[in-house]
Formats: sequence, C-alpha cells, structure tokens
Amino acid sequence: MSNRVSKGGLQVAASLYQLIQDEVLPGTGVDEDHFWSGFDTLVHELSPINKALLQQRDDIQAQLDDWYRQQGQQSWDMAAYQTFLRKIGYLVPVGEEFDITTTGVDAEIAQVAGPQLVVPVNNARFAINAANARWGSLYDALYGTDAIADTGGCERGSAFNPQRATRVIEWTVRFLDQALPLAFGSHAEVKAYQIHDAEAGKQLQILRLDGEVTSLASPEQFVGVGDDNQGEVILLVNNGLHIELHIDRDDPIGQLSPAGVKDLVLESALSTIQDCEDSVAAVDADDKAGVYRNWLGLMKGDLTETFSKGGQTVTRTLNGPRRYRAADGSVFELSGRSLLLVRNVGHLMTTDAILDSQGNEIPEGIMDAVLTSLCALHDLRGPRHNSRTGSVYIVKPKMHGPEEVAFTNRLFDQVEDLLGLDRHTLKVGVMDEERRTSVNLKECIRAVKERLVFINTGFLDRTGDEIHTSMEAGPVFPKDRIKDQPWINAYEDWNLDTGLACGLQGKAQIGKGMWAKPDEMAQMLASKQAHPEAGANCAWVPSPTAATLHATHYHQLLVADRQRQLKQRAFASLDDLLTPPLSMGETLSPEQIQAELDSNVQSLLGYVVRWIDQGVGCSKVPDINNVGLMEDRATLRISSQLLANWLRHGVCSKEQLMSTLQRMAVVVDQQNSQDSQYQPMAPGFNGIAFNAACDLVFKGAEQPNGYTEPLLHARRRERKAVG
Repeated sequence: MSNRVSKGGLQVAASLYQLIQDEVLPGTGVDEDHFWSGFDTLVHELSPINKALLQQRDDIQAQLDDWYRQQGQQSWDMAAYQTFLRKIGYLVPVGEEFDITTTGVDAEIAQVAGPQLVVPVNNARFAINAANARWGSLYDALYGTDAIADTGGCERGSAFNPQRATRVIEWTVRFLDQALPLAFGSHAEVKAYQIHDAEAGKQLQILRLDGEVTSLASPEQFVGVGDDNQGEVILLVNNGLHIELHIDRDDPIGQLSPAGVKDLVLESALSTIQDCEDSVAAVDADDKAGVYRNWLGLMKGDLTETFSKGGQTVTRTLNGPRRYRAADGSVFELSGRSLLLVRNVGHLMTTDAILDSQGNEIPEGIMDAVLTSLCALHDLRGPRHNSRTGSVYIVKPKMHGPEEVAFTNRLFDQVEDLLGLDRHTLKVGVMDEERRTSVNLKECIRAVKERLVFINTGFLDRTGDEIHTSMEAGPVFPKDRIKDQPWINAYEDWNLDTGLACGLQGKAQIGKGMWAKPDEMAQMLASKQAHPEAGANCAWVPSPTAATLHATHYHQLLVADRQRQLKQRAFASLDDLLTPPLSMGETLSPEQIQAELDSNVQSLLGYVVRWIDQGVGCSKVPDINNVGLMEDRATLRISSQLLANWLRHGVCSKEQLMSTLQRMAVVVDQQNSQDSQYQPMAPGFNGIAFNAACDLVFKGAEQPNGYTEPLLHARRRERKAVG
C-alpha cells in the first residue's frame, strides 16, 4: 500500500487519512497537528506494551502445553493444577473487596434491563435498523414469526389472515395481564381505554365489556399519551420498559380487538453494540474507513442508506425522539434509538492502515480506540444523539487477564488526554470470553473499576479458548456435549457472582450471550427467559424482531430484585471453572466421529466461504440440517479448534478430515446455489476460500490462542488482490 500520507511520524493510508481529515476531525474542536503528533506519541509508547502482552500469552500457553504433556491424558490433581497456574501467573492473587465507582452512565445501561442487539457497523442498513430497534411492534413480531404456530387456520401467507391476527391479539392480552394487571378482570374484557381529565390531571380509565369501569392495579404505570402527530397512543411502563397501546377502531386489525387496539409497540433494544470486530470482515485501510464512516454517521445522527426493496427505492434514516404529553399536560420525549456502544477489536491484530515511524504496522486495537473515540466527539460536543450523560461506550473483547485489561485502561486514559476529554469519559465493556479473564474476573474488573459499564459472557469464544488452552491435554467432547460439562455453568454463574460482588448492580450491565437461531422465535420465547432469571440485565438477540419478543421476558420479573436474591447464593466453583471438557478416554463410534466432523466442517465452510469471497463477517448460515444460524468468528473458532484438537490427538486422520472438507464443500455449494455472487468450491477444491478453511483446521493448533483472524485476514487480502 504505497499511497500514504505522512502525519506526525505516522504513515497513513490515503483513504483513511482523507476520511479523518475531511469528515471526522472537522467539528470536533481537536487541532489537526495536535491530533496527529499525539497519536504518534501514543502509538510509540503503547505498541511495545501491546507486543509484550501478546508474548506473555504465548509464553503462558507454552508452559500450559508442557504441563499437559507431562500429565498425559488422564485426570490430574486440581490442587496441584491450581498451584501450577499460580506459579506461571495464569491465576493471580485476589485482592480486597471493592465496588466499581463508574459514574455518568446512561439509564439504559445502569438501571433498566432489556435486550441488546449486536450488529456489524460496516453494514449501514443493518446499523440503522439496529439503532432504530429501540421500539418494535409486538403485533408484527408475533404475526410474522413462528411465535404463533402455523396451524389451525393461522398459517402465514402473502394475504392477511384475520384468524392469525386474532391469535396475536389473544397472545398480547395475556402479556398485558401479566405486565399491566388491572384492578380487577382481564384485558380480554376491555371495551375501551379512555383518557379521563381529572382535577389531578389525565387519568387512564378502562371500560369493561360488562359496562363496569376499572383501572390499572398500579395506576402509576400510566405515563402519558402520544403527542398529536402520533395518533391515539397510550404510554405505559413496567419494570422501566415502556409500552405503547395504539388505538384505532377503524383499522382492520383494530376491528379485531374489542378495545380497538391496532398494535402494541414495545420498548425493545435498549442498547446496541455496533461491532467493528467478530461480525466484520475488515482487513485493510479501505475496509476500516468504511467501518469508521458508518460509526461517524451514527454519532452525527446523519447516517442514511438507500437500497432497493420490492422494486422500490427505499432510504433508511435514523429515528428521532418520540413525543408524549404527561398527565399534567407537559410535553416530554423518549429516545427513538438504542443507546449505541461500539465494539473495538482486541489486542492481537496489527494493521497496515497506519504504519509507525519505523514502517511497522500499528496495533489495530489502538487505532480503533483512537478513531472510534474521535468519531464519538460529534455526539459529545454536538447535539446529543446518543449518550445523554456524555459518555462513550467501548466494548473491548478478547483480553487475557488483568494486565491486558489494565493496558486497555491506560490506552483509554491516553486517548482521553489526546482528545481533551475528562477522565473516564470513555467507558469500557469487558467481554469475559477468554479463560484467563474468567478465572481472574474480579481483578480484571478492579483494573477498570472507574470506567466499567459492562461484563458479558461470550460463551462461544469462551468455548474456543477453552479448547485451545487445553489443546495438549487430550481430546475434547463433541461440541454439543461440551455445553453440558460443569465448566460452562460455573462460567456463567461465576461471571454474575463476581459482577454482583464488585457492585455492578445499578451501575453496569451483566450480560448474557446471543440467541443464534433468528428464525426460531417460538423456541427463543420458551427458553431465553432464563437469562433475566439468571440475573442478567441484558442479553444478545440477532434481530430487531427478536429484540421485541425478548423484551417481553423483562416484563415478567424485575431483574434488580432477582439480582438481590442471587447475591445470597454460594459463589460458583473455581474447580468446576478450571475443569476442561476432555473426554478422558471415552470412546466414540466411527459413526459418531464422522457425524461430528461433518457438522463442524460444514459450519466452518459455510461461514468461511462468505468471509473470504464476499467479505461478509456475520450472516445467517444454514447448518448441516438447513437450520439458519447466525455465525461469526466466534462460532468459527469453536469448529476450527475442535477439529484441530481431534486431529492432534488422533481421533481422526488428516486424510479423513480432507475427505470431509471436500464432501461438505459440495453440500455448502448446493446450499448457496441461489446466490448469484457465490463461487463454488467443488470440484476443484483449490480456491482461496477452500484453502482458508483447510488452514483453519490443519494449522489450528498453532494459531495464537486459536484465533481465526490471522489466517482469515491473509486469505481475504489474497482474494481482494485477485479481484
């Protein structure tokens, strides 16, 4: 990449430089020369520390590998294991009790529990849809998914089905009875919701079909009415989440409701992570410029996207606030958008988008911290489109232990100094997705106790790291059985127990992972209630529709109360947390082995071929049974590491794996046969995407911590070079 601009000792790719100069810096109040010289100083000071921390990862893994080899494939003494882990610095001493002291946190993170979306920020359409998913139609979410069964005359189709709509209304009535109970009776018996002008202000009166008048059991749940331009809207609240009743007796759907309710609109995705990391394929300066440009548009509030849909040209923009009148007649607003967080990349990768004064690639995580924060100045110093408290929320993934978290804290300190921000303006979300972070979580939190707003269990990456950490210890169980081992429940409980012990309640999110089946909403409704019941005040969902449906779970209990209950339980077991999911000599039949190979190879190929050939970092990939699953690099890490582990320990042979790769490539080709942009892997099996998949399997054991990025980036750049 020879087209570069030298600034302050840095050599910046022209496309990225032009974005910063022409679009990002203007309006921030940051002096150009000060920015570039300060950026250069920051890189010069922090890059060697970043490099040393990565070397420490490799050194620790090498010592683990040697210890496992010495033990052989047998159970070992847990006490001796923990003594060894402390000796090599894998387990660090636990300090005194403390509470985090983070301030200036928006209510969507600190106080109100609800769904959280994660979306690739380089896809403007997805980014806007996610930001606008703060509010969603419950009627649409139920009608358009399998949440309402396609049986008994309620089948979905191109024409409106009144019977299905009636079933939707019945479902929402049960929801209202639970979330907004009446003083007596059921919402199914309501004839009209009426706004009554009383001496104390507007009140909600509820007329029953039998002519009697009732009210909400808790009248304070009535908040106000929609402003004139919204039509007849009644605003209510439960557990901090708002509900809009839309009344229109002339509407075809309103006519099906005895009370004329044409829709229920729920406050849904309270927050959204705009992702620069696992769901994004960004391998060079042009890709990174696209990532930053969209984040900039979100921070300015002017991001738009125009596309064709149903033969029509559609322009998508960001929602404005929603206006209401309170009981006393005063006008107030609620945000029309999710509170946005940005996920930077981790510490591992470097990027040639910017070279230092010696011509070396700089750490991509350092570049992300500086440039996503610079973009966010447009929110902080202009009209507040995002954070009303004046904070910038950065999620930091894939950190290994307290020293790496402390490095992030220092990085954020120096970015704040560079941009003239008050200390701890930059808030951090710590992804608890690496084993060395899990077991030292309290000390990781301590390292950022003044800026922490988020811990989240990323069980997908956590599983990948679990396999790689114990790569030399022996073969692991098949993927589905890994989820049933003691370590994973201990991991989820340990995260919550530690977060509550460190005072996160009322100040920060304790989150849970993604629902990976975007088409299986009935199954999600039946199972994802477990996340708030487990004390999580946010959990990830794959779509705006899923956010609206998952929001109903947070009306069933107050998470703060549940957290107070869970604080009384016994702390999760460190022994269980440190027990790897090894099969310990259990024999699998040849058929079981081949079935596991088929499943993992098909999943790996289905994701990799889109990543390499089309630059798609997150998509719905059909599994071997043609069930669509949301895949990103975290799921790829599991499959590649499991296959590498089985190859390493002779569960399968290289020849068997290659045969499986070729056979599953044909399956994946067939699954993508309707994609005009898709390039088949068969019959040659020599394309860049297929070779990338082979690399991930056959070189998987030697990859740093089992990460897929180094191999993916190299192959994607190769693919882009040939056009």
